[in-house]
Amino acid sequence: MPDGDELDDDARDYHRSPTPGKVEIATTKPTSSQAELSLAYSPGVAAPCRAIADDPDDAYAYTAKGNLVGVVSNGSAVLGLGDIGAQASKPVMEGKGVLFKRFADIDVFDVELDTPDVDEFVETVAAMEPTFGGVNLEDIKAPECFEIERRLREEMSVPVFHDDQHGTAIISGAALLNATDILGKDVEDLQVAFSGAGAAATATAEFYTHLGIPPANITMCDIDGILTPDRDDLNDRTRRFAAGTEGGDLADAIEGADVLVGLSVGGIVSQEMVQSMAENPIIFAMANPDPEIGYEAAKSARDDTVVMATGRSDYPNQVNNVLGFPFIFRGALDVRATEINEAMKVAAAEALADLARQDVPDAVVKAYGDQPLQFGPEYIIPKPLDPRVLLEVAPAVAGAAMDSGVARNEADLDAYARRLEARLGKDRELMRVVRGKAKADPKRVVLAQGADEKILRAAFQLTTQGIAHPVLVGDAADVERTRTDLGLEFDPEVVDPATADVDRYADRLHELRKRKGLTRREAEELLRGDADYLASVMVETGDADAMLTGLVHHYPNALRPPLQVVGTAPGVDYVAGVYLLTFGNRVVFCADATVNQDPDEDVLAEVTRLTADLARRFDVDPRAALLSYSDFGSVENRGTAKPRRAAELLRSDPNVDFPVDGEMQADTAVVEEMLTDTYEFSDLDEPANVLVFPNLEAGNIGYKLLQRLGGADAIGPMLVGMDKPVHVLQRGDEVRDVVNLAAVAVSDV
Repeated sequence: MPDGDELDDDARDYHRSPTPGKVEIATTKPTSSQAELSLAYSPGVAAPCRAIADDPDDAYAYTAKGNLVGVVSNGSAVLGLGDIGAQASKPVMEGKGVLFKRFADIDVFDVELDTPDVDEFVETVAAMEPTFGGVNLEDIKAPECFEIERRLREEMSVPVFHDDQHGTAIISGAALLNATDILGKDVEDLQVAFSGAGAAATATAEFYTHLGIPPANITMCDIDGILTPDRDDLNDRTRRFAAGTEGGDLADAIEGADVLVGLSVGGIVSQEMVQSMAENPIIFAMANPDPEIGYEAAKSARDDTVVMATGRSDYPNQVNNVLGFPFIFRGALDVRATEINEAMKVAAAEALADLARQDVPDAVVKAYGDQPLQFGPEYIIPKPLDPRVLLEVAPAVAGAAMDSGVARNEADLDAYARRLEARLGKDRELMRVVRGKAKADPKRVVLAQGADEKILRAAFQLTTQGIAHPVLVGDAADVERTRTDLGLEFDPEVVDPATADVDRYADRLHELRKRKGLTRREAEELLRGDADYLASVMVETGDADAMLTGLVHHYPNALRPPLQVVGTAPGVDYVAGVYLLTFGNRVVFCADATVNQDPDEDVLAEVTRLTADLARRFDVDPRAALLSYSDFGSVENRGTAKPRRAAELLRSDPNVDFPVDGEMQADTAVVEEMLTDTYEFSDLDEPANVLVFPNLEAGNIGYKLLQRLGGADAIGPMLVGMDKPVHVLQRGDEVRDVVNLAAVAVSDV
């Protein structure tokens, strides 16, 4: 982390270059022709204008209003900077817009109002209601922020949300639910002390009452000490938390408390204060940049369990508002809620709390420096870069809006979840289809290397999500030890090669391989010593429906046992490895990327058929291109002749019912203008989505370049052509890859 001066220099450079600011406006419709411009503006724009004049709700159909939030501030209470004014707050508001777009695909106009006057502020924002689908109030000082939010909520029929108040409340509320669960405490019995009585503290205390904490159990302190009824400086919001007649200072409030919530200033809580708290205390020290008490100081002050959260990213359990507002607005906008009410906020907190209990994807762990992320005292709230937050929080908020009667649109939450997943990438949308098929009829999937951490975590997800019935092959003691260390609460089925009854499997393996030099004794030794052979025979004999292997082996070594035992499907002579790559809304299947080194035309033709069948299992209509560095005979040699003859074989096959052509260059295959304008004779009238490479070298290089430089998301490698579903993982694949391939295998059964 750079020091202060370096960070300031870096930040100024970041905001200044290459273009001033952090946001821009982009068009969502084509505007390259006169006809398109006539539709975008005059005269075509008149038609949607008339429709909206007749029915104002049509603004949601014809404009971007339904996905547009106004981030509005007067710069009177900018975090860490104070009252710096409207103009100086603009970088912060632009930044808020970046977060809305990055995490929830919500567009933002930032609006900086140069007025401290509540009436003028409210009147101005309310007059902009036709522009926005929702309003996020930001960095407005208390107590004016309370009045502004209240009046705007009353006057406007779109959601109005002051994030400085409610964001911290919701995120820390999720942390509180999990902390009490870990410590075995009951929410309704908690004694809570607040350091701070500003907008965030007041809203957080109010929110905690909706989670079940009685108001009488909350003691609130400001700079003058404990709030009491006889003080004449309280407002309607803080008076509710004036605790009886006993006054005192912060130390008095903290003594005996189960929970300390800090929303004040850094360094005002001592270790002695922490020592005076109840057994196994919960401390949320959320002042920024310096918490009320440091993480190490709080943890070392006691010998029992201290569950600690701060507002900092360099310590566990960061209470970060970005976990809330993008996803809360996403759910509210998508059902056109008229407000964001308490039921929606509670639903968001509960969804976040539940997500923290789930296994964390490898990609998230890597994004945070490979630090352990496992539900417990050091992990009670999800990380902002976890893509699942969108899929958990937004549907919860949308459902709560419908249940509480503030949604103007009803939504099928299952279909809504699918639409949200599509926002994260086409690969997720396609895998949701595959997972749905798998969940409809889960099958037994045997996983070799069953004691491996990733395999065991994948087995847990497959079990809890109902995708498959995993069977782990591995040392039973190692499996149990790993399961316990990971805290995975499930009872996996384990086949231990050292103790399992393998006589029947040895007989079958001997029968299959006896004319390949394998004796009966060697067959049993192979099954005891090689999990891949044992898994393969289990599948071949029908004791399992599918198998996955390869995570810790080189691909050829992992492929050999299932090829020898399970074999290829009837009428199939070759297998191939296929990657599904997605680019935005575009999908391509790349074959062969893992198996056949130098295929002839017969192999290329078979690989194309198998890959087309695979595409259909993802509900994609295949259009196949046989790739080369030649376009339709422009270069004539043995290498270019192979894909050309393969295409001819396929076109002459009456059983091939999909368009196919080649040989062609890769850009010809995927760029519509090149394909249709230059080669109008081609059998492909649309760009190809099945790309068959001329050899293994080209296929492997091609898919990796597309994935790494093209920014594609990948699923695979999927093995096609086997008699029963078998997939060989690549070394270094993540848990998500294992789960995806298991789902593909189940859907293939």
